Amino acid sequence: MSTTPETAVPDSLAEIVDDFQALEEAERLELLLEFSRSLPDLPAEIADRPELLEQVIECQSPVFLSLDVDDSPEHLVSLFFKAPPEAPTTRGFASVLYEGLNGLPAQQILAVPADVPDRLGLTRAITPLRMRGMSAMLGRIKRRLAEHEKLNQG
Repeated sequence: MSTTPETAVPDSLAEIVDDFQALEEAERLELLLEFSRSLPDLPAEIADRPELLEQVIECQSPVFLSLDVDDSPEHLVSLFFKAPPEAPTTRGFASVLYEGLNGLPAQQILAVPADVPDRLGLTRAITPLRMRGMSAMLGRIKRRLAEHEKLNQG
């Protein structure tokens, strides 16, 4: 896949954005709630090691993330999120990122434009603070990947 600005959104994430855009605003919130219910639990090897989780402090709710990059030439990324069930917006955003980015090559994730959260069409239905939380989740993922890639270049 090309990484020009127009095509930098991976197909899996672009499909989710399209799903949101195809709906009326009220229905978009319902779709976000559906995503919140599909966020997978942390695997035991991460759940038992909280030091592997990084809190996204910009989020109103306590959300934590971790990622793993494999040793393949593509540096495939596995994402892990922990967000409380009583925070469906935060869980929904985490699940959108999980479903849209998990398993992709690091370079493809690094090329994702920062405005992808805004493309979901929720900016009028969700408070700006919550929107910043999703942007912060994406930013943390990209920062962690950039650090990983920098360490593995030398």
